Amino acid sequence: MAIHPPQSRVWWNEPVAKGELVWIAIAFVWGLIMFFMMIYWHYYGKQNLSSEVGRVDLAVYEQKVIDFTDAYTVREEGDTGVPVVKPPVGGDAYMLARTFEWWPILELEKGKTYRLHLSSVDLQHGFSLQPTNINIQVHPGLEHVVTVTPTEVGSFGVICNEYCGLGHHVMTGRIYVVEPGQGG
Repeated sequence: MAIHPPQSRVWWNEPVAKGELVWIAIAFVWGLIMFFMMIYWHYYGKQNLSSEVGRVDLAVYEQKVIDFTDAYTVREEGDTGVPVVKPPVGGDAYMLARTFEWWPILELEKGKTYRLHLSSVDLQHGFSLQPTNINIQVHPGLEHVVTVTPTEVGSFGVICNEYCGLGHHVMTGRIYVVEPGQGG
């Protein structure tokens, strides 16, 4: 209830000030511009990931990741013993989300294209590649396949950006990008 009720109870019949109409028009036009820019960037901006999503059995996906890791491990990371895996150029790379880790660590070559497979075996997780701004919700039972071509050399962090429990804040992973012919 207002402190001072309006003079007229039928407020929608009151005239609108010219200044307010200008701002309403500006907001409406800006909204249209942003709407059409989303469509434009989807097709011409090349900012959207080319991805496929399909159903997958959790045990089957986990075994695929284990087999991939056994076949292409090049070293282990520090004291943790997490395998660093270098997939074949142009091939498939697998990462597994599980409470509370992204596994294994990947080593990719700059300028080469890979099909990155992502899934979870327990809860919904988020795949956020930092500092690039790639964000994907990863659900158990769904396998995301994203075509990626790294353009920069460096170490990129993978963090979970979907709350997944008490250890969520420590759920991290890594992707290394090296010059072609290096690493391993």
